[in-house]
Amino acid sequence: MLDQAQRILKDVFGYDAFRGNQSAIIEQVASGGDALVLMPTGGGKSLCFQVPGLLREGLTVVVSPLIALMDDQVATLDELGIAAVALNSTLSPEEQRDIADRLRRNEIKMLYLAPERLVQPRMLAFLQRLEIGLFAIDEAHCVSQWGHDFRPEYLQLGQLAEFFPTVPRIALTATADKRTREEIVQRLKLENAERFLSSFDRPNIFYRIVPKDQPRKQLLGFLAERRGDAGIVYCLSRKKVEEMAAFLSEQGFPALPYHAGLPNDLRAFNQKRFLNEEGLIMVATIAFGMGIDKPNVRFVAHLDLPKSLEAYYQETGRAGRDGLPADAWMAYGLQDVIFLKQMLNNSEGDERHKRVEQHKLDAMLALCEETRCRRQALLAYFDEVLAEPCGHCDNCVDEVQTWDATEPARQALSAIYRSGQRYGVGHLVDVLLGRDNEKVRSLGHQHLSVFGVGKGLAEGEWRSLFRQLVARGLADVDLDGFGGLRLSDSCRPLLRGEVTLELRREIASKTAKPAGSAASQLVRSEERETWEALRTLRRKLAEEHGVPPYVIFPDATLLEMLRSQPATLGDMARISGVGARKLERYGQAFLDVLQGSAAAARSPADLRHELITLARAGMTPSQIARQLDCSEKNVYTMLAEAIGQQLLSLEQALDLPEDLLGEIQDAFLDAEGELPSVASVAQLFAGRVPEAVLFCVRASLEAEFDL
Repeated sequence: MLDQAQRILKDVFGYDAFRGNQSAIIEQVASGGDALVLMPTGGGKSLCFQVPGLLREGLTVVVSPLIALMDDQVATLDELGIAAVALNSTLSPEEQRDIADRLRRNEIKMLYLAPERLVQPRMLAFLQRLEIGLFAIDEAHCVSQWGHDFRPEYLQLGQLAEFFPTVPRIALTATADKRTREEIVQRLKLENAERFLSSFDRPNIFYRIVPKDQPRKQLLGFLAERRGDAGIVYCLSRKKVEEMAAFLSEQGFPALPYHAGLPNDLRAFNQKRFLNEEGLIMVATIAFGMGIDKPNVRFVAHLDLPKSLEAYYQETGRAGRDGLPADAWMAYGLQDVIFLKQMLNNSEGDERHKRVEQHKLDAMLALCEETRCRRQALLAYFDEVLAEPCGHCDNCVDEVQTWDATEPARQALSAIYRSGQRYGVGHLVDVLLGRDNEKVRSLGHQHLSVFGVGKGLAEGEWRSLFRQLVARGLADVDLDGFGGLRLSDSCRPLLRGEVTLELRREIASKTAKPAGSAASQLVRSEERETWEALRTLRRKLAEEHGVPPYVIFPDATLLEMLRSQPATLGDMARISGVGARKLERYGQAFLDVLQGSAAAARSPADLRHELITLARAGMTPSQIARQLDCSEKNVYTMLAEAIGQQLLSLEQALDLPEDLLGEIQDAFLDAEGELPSVASVAQLFAGRVPEAVLFCVRASLEAEFDL
């Protein structure tokens, strides 16, 4: 059986060898056994049910929580020549009936269903009349009522064991602590399943956490090295998502918003663009994430603190699924902690549930203030031991410094206590630094014994100290008041002088990562031209086939082509990710590029395609010119051509005030007969509008009136 599995792996999927537990999982499931698979994002979970699905007789039914995830996997399987369909609410009744007929005729090998549809009595009865070879339950952690991805319908999937007692079931997830694993086993009736727990480590991700200090400026510093890379920026609120997406677009980084408050069609449109286009940034709440299979997301940035280490691990795990270098970057501050504690305090649920959530938040804070290797701390939370520091996180690279903060911490705690345990950090710092301002004077706090005792530290150092006191549980936030600080019981030993306190010393943050690991440095300068030519061909083929570019070939496969320089189709077949079907479809085209017989990397058509993509993303002509490394005049010329061919609207190309646009249009339309030339209208707007803008307006009028 393993020989057959190996052949399928190579011939269909184009890979030479299984990774980690894959072969053991496939053997267990293909031979009829149940399995619970815990494997990190990007670890190859899909192969664990797709290969046994091809080995076993009958239909493989895959339970998947999101339409986007289903469509993505179906497109990938279709490109591999595997008959796969997704039966979901986006299909018309006729399309659904057609799929049902094909299923009865055994023409489909893999069927993707949402849990809501699968558990309907009619669907279960229909499936009982078919030959089912395997059930795969993806994103199985959705069964957990403790998790933030909880889906009630997953609770009903346990009945598959009763309705289909002889059909093996495999449940898969990338995130599950011990409690969630037990819940999956119990709810899905997988007591006899063999458990496969892979390492949680994602060695290709570089972790960096910095204290918040002008977060927009910090984010721009981080992004400066990553221009042209695809990434996700997470924010807690919908308002912040929209503001940040607009801000990044203004700064020349094409960005789209995504949150649950957007209309469904706009949300779906933005997600599709993110999957299909290169170099876009998605600014999102946690509503965006599960089911994002895009393998070449090069970074995930958090501008707000996640609620738990599970959430942080899951969200950062969306970077670098292709195994190539990626970044997890976060800026966090005390205000994040106060906000999350208030959310938790106001949330529904019993005290036990709130206690569990508070412990999760405490663990997240501990990671932020960790002075040892971040990866060791993160993996330890998931009961995994990393023997040596990873050497690939900020703490390892920057060699974090600590300092004896015992006495300043006592002064800070004393300031909290003596001022009445009701004031925020700003006021407490003013007291410690001896600032004689109106608020201090009106409260009489200039008479406190701690007034002015902290002049030995700068304001930033005091703020860092207060943040770390809260993170370590030595001070707490008064949620009933206005976010003021109060003492917690655990600070007593420190105040009594029974213990000392070592804290992290903040150093100037290094936003760039070590040389060689930024996505933009994946290829050397002498390889850049060929690399861009390969990506251009991939994008063209993806558009022709109506799939995201990574479905044609992921970046890792293109990189291997670039490095190994195959000379024949036989050489190409040996590259990881090039199966028989893709070799037949695309092999020669990529060989042509590598051998230099294709057009130059950036032909006029390719340049125009990039220009249209950037304009649609909201970039200005000057920003596009910088991005494409060409003159603004060239950009306006190409914009006018694209508008004339109706590939781009005038609104997408230019941001003109409505009254000014109306005035320009009237100037062209007031003339009798044909539209006048730009030269004859230009003098009316000399000094107000560049002549190049007039070409674009004229082109839009020509297209509109078919002149």
